[in-house]
Amino acid sequence: MQTGPNTRLSTQAMAFVLAGGRGSRLKELTDRRAKPAVYFGGKARIIDFALSNALNSGIRKMAIATQYKAHSLIRHCQRGWGFFRAERNEYLDILPASQRVSESQWYLGTADAVTQNIDIVDSYGIKYVVVLAGDHVYKMDYEIMLRQHCETQADVTIGCLTVPRMEATAFGVMHVDADLRITDFLEKPADPPSIPGDPDHALASMGIYVFNWDLLRDLLIRDAADPNSSHDFGNDIIPQIVKHGKAMAHRFSDSCVKSGLETEPYWRDVGTLDAFWQANIDLTDFVPKLDIYDNAWPIWTYSEVLPPAKFIHNTDGRRGFAVSSLVAADCIVSGSEVSNSLLFTGCRTHSFSSLDCVVALPQVVVNRKAELSRCILDRGVIVPEGLVVGQDPEEDAKWFRRTESGIVLVTQDMLDARAAQLG
Repeated sequence: MQTGPNTRLSTQAMAFVLAGGRGSRLKELTDRRAKPAVYFGGKARIIDFALSNALNSGIRKMAIATQYKAHSLIRHCQRGWGFFRAERNEYLDILPASQRVSESQWYLGTADAVTQNIDIVDSYGIKYVVVLAGDHVYKMDYEIMLRQHCETQADVTIGCLTVPRMEATAFGVMHVDADLRITDFLEKPADPPSIPGDPDHALASMGIYVFNWDLLRDLLIRDAADPNSSHDFGNDIIPQIVKHGKAMAHRFSDSCVKSGLETEPYWRDVGTLDAFWQANIDLTDFVPKLDIYDNAWPIWTYSEVLPPAKFIHNTDGRRGFAVSSLVAADCIVSGSEVSNSLLFTGCRTHSFSSLDCVVALPQVVVNRKAELSRCILDRGVIVPEGLVVGQDPEEDAKWFRRTESGIVLVTQDMLDARAAQLG
């Protein structure tokens, strides 16, 4: 396989997306769905960002490893990502943990998820594997990272965020030399090493790795035979390469896709209720930190055939309007006030209700005179008439999931339990 100056390396690469995570810090939002399948941004799912980045980068071969409560994720990928054509050498395979190695063994770790599918990766006939987490929100051109990987002749190239040094204690941190070669990989260090020439910042792992497939294949086979291994990229595979091979860091700022509106590289782990709410609400800003209106780098997803949003009633005290908000298709804002909020597809808000800083997932119904602020409404929730959320912390915590910062998660099960107790 020849690599010349005009060859797009993405045509020789596949994306292996790790999408098996439960996302337990999202609490009830992941009771019925895996974290990568959680809704985001009005109509998309979190996994759409990793898949869209790969597609926009020119990668046409992808595999998605699923494990925890994968049905909604698999259904979304079948419906929204079913446009790959094998006759054009395009593939998107969904790889559920299916006891392919033994009758008792599911995916034991991130590396094992690839190991159990070595034969499938072999069948793609590719040279490079881009390993991705399926649960982060960002825009990135992987072709740029692949180029660096080849130019530096690295064994692994790791995507890295530049973060304030003491914030890096929550990440895997790269200790690098002046050429960005990784000399040490530290998992959640108490005293993170700084970037050479930049004492206030550190390089934190994004969980994005580029490997030459032939090398990774050998490493995975050896790792699978090691009874002491946790079969994880961050704990086992990467430290081995840092110690015995050549591991390079790739700065996210070098390949982050910005439309011109974004002023700085945007990457978010929306793995907590606070982070999930904030990242969605951020999209309602006058100039959002993440531009999802960039047609040059679209976020692909399952697009349903739906009617436009509608706003009705126009009398004082009963005016249907939304300001500083995102309102998706098939929403009807009927005589209610919506501000700084994000309504996913198919929501209904009825007369005299108000929503402020609300993230409402698909098919939510807000009945009359409800007053909602700083909350997340799970899919299909039917908010009863007159419910007040976001004004009384004690009352919120009594019935719903309330975070320390005051964000309230409301699910239908919580509302049903409340109704049963109140009679």
